[in-house]
Amino acid sequence: MADVASILAEFQAGIEGKDTGLGATIKFDFEGAGCIYLDGKSSPNTVSDEDKDADCTMTVSLETFEAMRNGEIDGTSAFMQGKLKVAGDMSVAMKLQSVMDSMK
Repeated sequence: MADVASILAEFQAGIEGKDTGLGATIKFDFEGAGCIYLDGKSSPNTVSDEDKDADCTMTVSLETFEAMRNGEIDGTSAFMQGKLKVAGDMSVAMKLQSVMDSMK
């Protein structure tokens, strides 16, 4: 299973230095394992492991995040099953799929 450091490296390789069109900040909180902070407001976009306030915070286990990334479960299903919690601006969470797709 992936760890926060490897996921951070993937985000940095796929997003940093680009403009994702997100126009917001989002934080992934991996339930005590660490955080990833994506700043889609900065130009170019940046990614870090800082634990700071974001427009949208998604709390998810590493296991569920990996299942989402591999297409085994989608974000809506994970949310409905309580495996993914979203705090803040839900519209930011809805834009995230296009950002994730651009990393592939």
